[in-house]
Amino acid sequence: MQTEEKYAAGKANIRIMEAGDYPKVYQLWKSIRGFQIRSIDDSKEGVERFLRRNPYTSVVAELDGDVIGAILCGHDGRRGCFYHVCVREDCRKRGIGKRMAVFAMKALQREQINKVCLIAFRSNEVGNSFWKSVGWAFREDLNYYDFVLNDENITTFQ
Repeated sequence: MQTEEKYAAGKANIRIMEAGDYPKVYQLWKSIRGFQIRSIDDSKEGVERFLRRNPYTSVVAELDGDVIGAILCGHDGRRGCFYHVCVREDCRKRGIGKRMAVFAMKALQREQINKVCLIAFRSNEVGNSFWKSVGWAFREDLNYYDFVLNDENITTFQ
């Protein structure tokens, strides 16, 4: 079977992420060049806590038993946010990322959330190009700030 046929978007199953998906999702994250993983937030316990708080909005794309894409998606009751959006490199440009994003956005709409945001690093040319191509607006009118509350939550880069 040719790679293009095997990884066609129509063959990937898009579904709600479950806690049991963590090992495969973590393996996917570790395989993505430039991906950032935090030692506490992205640990098994951290992701399980996130999924308990947001049980119906995070997404995985699955093919032949492998997780080939994922979005951590949650909300605060007002605005949704996408975290750690990724598709395995050999499965990109087949509509999987778009299908996952639409799945997550519809889940947010069912929870009466009217707006969703995400952060893409400037150096992430693939991601920035993707989000612009599917109609997301780039904001130039605001600044993003963060404050570290736990110095033990160490970020590593893949």
